[in-house]
Amino acid sequence: MDKLIITGGAPINGEIRISGAKNAALPILAATLLAEGPMKVSNVPHLQDITTTMELLGEMGVHLVVDEKLNIESDPRSIKSFYAPYNLVKTMRASILVLGPLVAKYGRAEVSLPGGCAIGSRPVNLHVDGLKQMGAEIDIENGYIKAKAKRLKGAKLIMDVVSVTGTENLMMAAALAKGTTLIENAAREPEVVDLAKCLIKMGAKIHGAGTSTIAIEGVDQLKGIEYEVLPDRIETGTYLVAGAISGGRVKLKDTRPDMLDAVIVKLQEAGAIIETGDDWVSLDMQGNRPRAVDIHTAPYPAFPTDMQAQFCALNAIAEGSSVIRETVFENRFMHINELQRLGANVRMEGNNAFIRGVSKLKAAPVMATDLRASASLVLAGMVAHGDTEVQRIYHIDRGYERIEEKLQQLGAIIRRVAD
Repeated sequence: MDKLIITGGAPINGEIRISGAKNAALPILAATLLAEGPMKVSNVPHLQDITTTMELLGEMGVHLVVDEKLNIESDPRSIKSFYAPYNLVKTMRASILVLGPLVAKYGRAEVSLPGGCAIGSRPVNLHVDGLKQMGAEIDIENGYIKAKAKRLKGAKLIMDVVSVTGTENLMMAAALAKGTTLIENAAREPEVVDLAKCLIKMGAKIHGAGTSTIAIEGVDQLKGIEYEVLPDRIETGTYLVAGAISGGRVKLKDTRPDMLDAVIVKLQEAGAIIETGDDWVSLDMQGNRPRAVDIHTAPYPAFPTDMQAQFCALNAIAEGSSVIRETVFENRFMHINELQRLGANVRMEGNNAFIRGVSKLKAAPVMATDLRASASLVLAGMVAHGDTEVQRIYHIDRGYERIEEKLQQLGAIIRRVAD
């Protein structure tokens, strides 16, 4: 099993390119199941979750062709199975995104209940209840969701809680349903909008993506197209924090800073000088130690839960005290114990982390517990005195493309080694 070894204290300065967004690519790959012909998806990041999704589509019989740039051509016309097995779904919750397309296009699906990161409860009832309201017959038995429908019908769906994958699954299902579907309390994330743009290009009739109410008028069929995935806003935010935590300077290209307003405001509060263009963003700390900032996570467009762990690392060495409140997932502070091993001064009360910044962290072996926790430990290791060893980095490979290579380009002393 690989691990990362980071020697702290190296100045961060340079430019890197941001990869395509995992959380946009996964639902778009699922949406290829809806097409009448082949689709070509570009700007796909080279990540374990993408590989798992391709394995899942391949097991169903979808014909896949991948070129050297990881452009993926997916042709669903050869599909022969509508089954998503536990051995694949258990490693990635996003596998449930095939449920809506399979029922809508092929009238049946058998999808394992999902696994993925252990960051809290993410129930599938929103997906199941929505499809039932659209006319699907669903049973959950032996750990599998078994669904069938002759043709889904439009319905008014009110989401109990804001759910990104729930919104995406029901939007894909509604695209081929008979009549109009209204999704109330829909997720507003840019990745939801990107999926809607892809579906619209395929021929879907969707209005309101990016707002809390999405209207989908079902069509009879969707065509195969070429589509480019949007840049990864969380990867962008993570490398901005890398610059801020180290007192350095970074410029990130091929990204979309307009998707990161809440993060950029907090980095400016921390003392960063930030400049932006349409497809780039730069951060300069001018060698200064960051100032502590309070964080309150909430669904988009508020501060993203996927950036909370990285700001815990930033606040751990910042000047002053801070409070970080997590409101999206109930179990998303597992990185705190590991940061404390590096010398962070953190006190937990419920879903609040009270952090008093220290001037220096000290290297120690630490263990990644989930995707974003992994990133926070790498960031902390960059400023810890000595060599920090981050174990169980298969988590980080689910969401960051070649993280050690990109950090090396920025001047970090980091290497991947086999145990």
